[in-house]
Amino acid sequence: MNASPVVIVVAAGGASRFLEAGPEGASSVLGATLALVMGCGLSVVVAATETLAAEARRHVASRDVLVLEPLAEVAAYAGLERRRLSAIRGAGAAMARGVTARPNAGGWLVLPGDMDRVKPSTLQQVAAALRQHAIAYPQHHGRRGHPMGFSAALFSELVALRNDDGARRLVARYPSHAVDVEDAGSQVGLEPVDELHDARAAWTGPATLRGRRLADA
Repeated sequence: MNASPVVIVVAAGGASRFLEAGPEGASSVLGATLALVMGCGLSVVVAATETLAAEARRHVASRDVLVLEPLAEVAAYAGLERRRLSAIRGAGAAMARGVTARPNAGGWLVLPGDMDRVKPSTLQQVAAALRQHAIAYPQHHGRRGHPMGFSAALFSELVALRNDDGARRLVARYPSHAVDVEDAGSQVGLEPVDELHDARAAWTGPATLRGRRLADA
């Protein structure tokens, strides 16, 4: 297949982070993320909640914006883990929507919409790795980052995703190739989630209070 991979930008969860002013005068973090994706030479499709779809349409054609169904659980988790794709309930469904919308792509790169500091060259390197690997991702100083890339061979499994558990199982099923990059921007947003997981492991109180305690933190 000669077609290039398509970048699926996922804008789900709490809207405030995505709508903050972006770097270098960009109107928003989401807008800055979309600008860097378009600047890397790859096509883009945006899977966004209705709240964020209007902002996405300011930067890409309306036909390239897919509106996600509202999920009651997103609001509860967005403030805690909004920057990590796999932590957003329903991210698997967002991936499936994006893949279904671009079935003839040479693969798909899934990028959270608030990753406005990742280098375009990182996206290009991960896209190139999909020519030989089923799954690829950038690695900076030994740490996994974004975007996560999936080859065209995984089409049937990607379009069947319904939740983030399915996406995790898919990643576990196939060998993943790490692309070493000098790009700290590929890591933005991951550290707070690591701290959150550590806090969960240390907290021994009732589950309902554990969630409330972390939300307060």
